[in-house]
Amino acid sequence: MTVSQLYTKLCEQIPPTLSCEWDNDGIMCMPDPERRVDQVLIALDITEAVVDRAVADGYDVILSHHPLLFRGIKHLTIQDPVARRSIKLCQAGISALSFHTRLDAVAGGVNDALVELLALTDTTPLGDEGLGRVGTLSDPMTAEAFAAMVAERLNSPTVTLADSGRPVSRVAVLGGSGGDDVMTALAAGADTYITGEAGHHWLIDAPEMGLNLIVAGHHYTEHLICERLADMIRLLTPDATITVVDSYKTKTIVKA
Repeated sequence: MTVSQLYTKLCEQIPPTLSCEWDNDGIMCMPDPERRVDQVLIALDITEAVVDRAVADGYDVILSHHPLLFRGIKHLTIQDPVARRSIKLCQAGISALSFHTRLDAVAGGVNDALVELLALTDTTPLGDEGLGRVGTLSDPMTAEAFAAMVAERLNSPTVTLADSGRPVSRVAVLGGSGGDDVMTALAAGADTYITGEAGHHWLIDAPEMGLNLIVAGHHYTEHLICERLADMIRLLTPDATITVVDSYKTKTIVKA
């Protein structure tokens, strides 16, 4: 299978029509559409370390959730980190394909993975764009106990809980940067909302509106999709070598 054929097959399963208008996902670069896909590298972000590994180990294509090209490049120079990564990929003939908001919205995508991990049932899409999900926790628990479970299952070193005092029963989830959808979660009847990022004011206001807000980290609420992408590629190209890497390099510093 060629890179171009792989992208076509992936678009059949993760349709571009699900992408938000403001998004820029899909083909980031494809210097050789006819290159055979023997090795696939999968990461949440296409960082320079990910690019360097792809070049060094001869990968044919990188798949990511977050787009390599999002805000646009004005100058193709090595001084700009995104341009530098793009230049390296094109020089090596390696393609980069990103599936962003369409992978949030699609059945079995980022937010369905979160729902399954947290064992939520009776789920429905969240909001007009349908990126998130809202579902029911079979055994209600305190917000603090639920937040601890979220941290454990997401393997997140820390989560921030804004506790309204309400027990957790109906839970909305939106992986990544979902702070702007606090009111959407409330409108959907959720008593608890989990996302990766939310502004300080929401941590203050949400509990006073009767909503438990759990901020679990952008990376940790989305990284689980990488294995799902790997499973998808295994079905499409059974003979290809597929590697999932963790592109997140920050550290949690705890005061002694």
